[in-house]
Amino acid sequence: MSSTPSPSSVPLAATAYDPDTVLQDTVRWLERAVIDLNLCPFAKGVHTKGQIHYFVSTATDAEALAQDLARELEALAKSPPEQRDTTLLMAPGCLQDFLDFNDFMSVADRLLNSLDLGGMLQIASFHPQFQFAGTAEDDVTNCTNRAPYPTLHLIREASIDRAVAVFPEAEMIFERNIEVLEGLGLAGWKALDVGARCPVAHQPTQGKA
Repeated sequence: MSSTPSPSSVPLAATAYDPDTVLQDTVRWLERAVIDLNLCPFAKGVHTKGQIHYFVSTATDAEALAQDLARELEALAKSPPEQRDTTLLMAPGCLQDFLDFNDFMSVADRLLNSLDLGGMLQIASFHPQFQFAGTAEDDVTNCTNRAPYPTLHLIREASIDRAVAVFPEAEMIFERNIEVLEGLGLAGWKALDVGARCPVAHQPTQGKA
């Protein structure tokens, strides 16, 4: 890595999860799964340049997480892209039930618009127990949207536009990722050691994202 991510300044006592461990687990997932499997062709560049900002939230409920999300959205919007192009916000202490996390994304989108950042930023999401509707829990294709902890990915629209211009095949990323994971198999995914790091309740989602 070209830079070492820094944990939140919130005292460790506020959460049951060690921020440094959460960061290490997330970076491992990013490097071994997202980058090495090329699940996102845009990730390697910002990772290598140290342009990813990591924030470990100590929130234990949706309201506190929304407050952290608002601060991180505003901070990203104000930061020069060459210093902070994107943000990964990990929330190991809350929304461990996937349906609760899925419902929170509506809150996140409303928050984005209330800050007048819609069209400038967007929010993607990952969860340890993500499950597409109509799939089995152990279907490896669910791993396209799984991360060690509930995670919100804050992305600049302009960065997406630039990346798509360089990688015109970006529209086929989802289909390609499904093929890659089906070829890897569940055993191959588990061998990457990037799975869930916190006990989470599992519920199926209502559809593909």
